[in-house]
Amino acid sequence: MSSQKKSRRREKRTNALPKPAERAELLTGQRRLKMARSPHAYVRGNTAQFYEWIVEANGDSLPHGPAIWICGDCHTGNLGPIANQDGEVEVHIRDLDQTVIGNPAHDLIRLGLSLATAARGSSLSGLTTVHMLEALAAGYESAFRPKQRKAKSPDRPEPVHLAMKMAVRRSWQHLAEERIEDLEPTIPLGKRFWPLTRDERKAIDGLFRDDVIASLPTGLRGRNDTGKVEVLDAAYWVKGCSSLGRLRYAVLLDVDGGVIEGDDLCLMDIKEGVKAAAPRYENASMPRDNAERVVEGARHLSPFLGERMRAARMLDRAVVIRELLPQDLKLEVDELDREEARKVAFYLAAVVGKAHARQMDAPTRRGWLAELRRGRSKTIDAPLWLWTSVVQLVSSHEAGYLEHCRRYATGVN
Repeated sequence: MSSQKKSRRREKRTNALPKPAERAELLTGQRRLKMARSPHAYVRGNTAQFYEWIVEANGDSLPHGPAIWICGDCHTGNLGPIANQDGEVEVHIRDLDQTVIGNPAHDLIRLGLSLATAARGSSLSGLTTVHMLEALAAGYESAFRPKQRKAKSPDRPEPVHLAMKMAVRRSWQHLAEERIEDLEPTIPLGKRFWPLTRDERKAIDGLFRDDVIASLPTGLRGRNDTGKVEVLDAAYWVKGCSSLGRLRYAVLLDVDGGVIEGDDLCLMDIKEGVKAAAPRYENASMPRDNAERVVEGARHLSPFLGERMRAARMLDRAVVIRELLPQDLKLEVDELDREEARKVAFYLAAVVGKAHARQMDAPTRRGWLAELRRGRSKTIDAPLWLWTSVVQLVSSHEAGYLEHCRRYATGVN
């Protein structure tokens, strides 16, 4: 197809898409619809209410864990394979919007709630959920053992194994077909990508004229680190659930400015950094800028991701910029069977435990491990506060989910 015909097609599609002034209402509607699709989706998109309910249910009864960077929104969808700049791939925490210096117990409870909700959605028995939370506690605690007593890394359960196998085989072509549905150096406007305003396009062009931001795509192994970075195309990105309604952009870059080839193209994600709903420790010293906070938290919790992120200002808002690599994948554990449920719980908790443990010195790790093992009952081999919190939160979220569906069905905001 000629470039002239492509241009006319793009213009026609653009005219049929929402105007920037219409975004907020449409995105709010999409977010509410996504959260109505399943209890698990409701849990994933409802961080603020999670913390409201956890305070109501537990007050000060939770242990006061060490002051470290936590994910703040540690559900299963926020873990998955992540590549670093040298092409190595590991399972890390992959979304740090809510990261703060806070109580590590909150991450453990959030992950437990997510897994328990997935188990209910998979029609697994309550007994399986008990065993999952015991495995969750064991996996998390395994990261805090003294070095001489540490066991080898746990075998990857099937959902994690499949995600890793897929991640290491992926290339730019896979990313392009999945994210932008085409190998041509344009972003196709439509359901997922909406047109920009003139000010947005100007601001994006300006961002990538900054050497600090331009160093992100040129820093990957095998790329020309002195190559010119050119913005080929950009669009507003209708993506995520909790992020719907914030600034979110997809930007297609050419790194060397020469002949356009797959290896020289990269897809950048620009995402607004907003105030975290996760509670921070009062005396914690963190960056006041929300984008800088997210990047700093990523460097502590997910080094592979943190080294590939930058904080900036765009249109008077804080934004986080990172390149999307083909190996970056979200784990899909919405459905579990009884055999793999405990393995998934152990493995993911170990990933979170390692992210926490690397921030602690040896005495702090020993103290936190002792706290985790304190106060167990004869009925469950896990901290009683973890079990009680998850049970109460499952109940609260189930009621909240049904009420959300009723309000959505009747058109009540």
